[in-house]
Amino acid sequence: MSTESVGPAGSTGSIGKVRELGQALRERIGRVIIGQDEAVHLLLVALIAEGHLLFEGPPGTGKTLLARSFAACLKLDFKRVQFTPDLMPGDLIGTNLFNFQTNTFTLTKGPVFTELLLADEINRTPPKTQAALLEAMQERTITIDGTSHPLSGGFMVLATQNPIEQEGTYPLPEAQLDRFLFKVLIGYPDRGEELTMVKTHGHQTAMPKLDKLGVNPVCDLRFIQWVRQVVSAIRLADETVAYIVDLVRATRNHPALHYGASPRAANMLAAASRAAAVLEGRDFVIPDDIKGLFKPLLRHRVVLSASAEVDGLGADQVLEQVMAQVPAPR
Repeated sequence: MSTESVGPAGSTGSIGKVRELGQALRERIGRVIIGQDEAVHLLLVALIAEGHLLFEGPPGTGKTLLARSFAACLKLDFKRVQFTPDLMPGDLIGTNLFNFQTNTFTLTKGPVFTELLLADEINRTPPKTQAALLEAMQERTITIDGTSHPLSGGFMVLATQNPIEQEGTYPLPEAQLDRFLFKVLIGYPDRGEELTMVKTHGHQTAMPKLDKLGVNPVCDLRFIQWVRQVVSAIRLADETVAYIVDLVRATRNHPALHYGASPRAANMLAAASRAAAVLEGRDFVIPDDIKGLFKPLLRHRVVLSASAEVDGLGADQVLEQVMAQVPAPR
């Protein structure tokens, strides 16, 4: 898609173009991924809101394929890193190597110097390497030997992980989890979806060739940056802002939560809600936009109390209770 003749940011024509982009991306990804509508929606919101996204689910549920399909729809520089127990920070961010011919150090950039990074099985590498992503995800810069190196303005991390209960994994620290806009839970498909998957991909054991399935780019970084300008021009009504703040503050007082969400979560929820509204073709946010994003945006930012864990409550159940307690604006 091109930014030519799309109108100024915030205009009706511009919002229509953003909605068309969302429809085109969903259609392309749907040629490979069966079901997972919520995951695809959150991918689009994260892209527009300049956020990172974490997929969690058991092996074989299509997390890597979904990330690859999404990358194939965008004309962005793409790199994939398979996180392993022996992966070192320098393998990810790069290092300065001494050049004996010039008697100088030369920066050898790691795979993090890209626009779209797939961090596959991020919880299979030790915390030291996981932490190497922190600065990149938050600041869009990398520091090597005391020198800062800026990353692309389109830098985005799509990470996958297996559930923490699996052997050979390292739980992500809270500081890094907080850098992800959404934590998306990928579960097993229903019977009908699984039948369609086998009919579509059951003739091969390797990863499908996306280009043969018609999964090709529909936009570039320039268009994505223009879309972000459109979304940033959307203003939230005072009562909508109050609803977001009240929801986040309610997590800090809930008896089932040891720690609630921080003010950063409120800012991220507001930004993501704008993106969700524009993808639906609206220039205003409604409570359903916020409710639809509340659990994936908060589930990795709250800590359950000991009594809640004993009672078998999950983060999503508690967050549903929070939403039921806070009245939505009319």
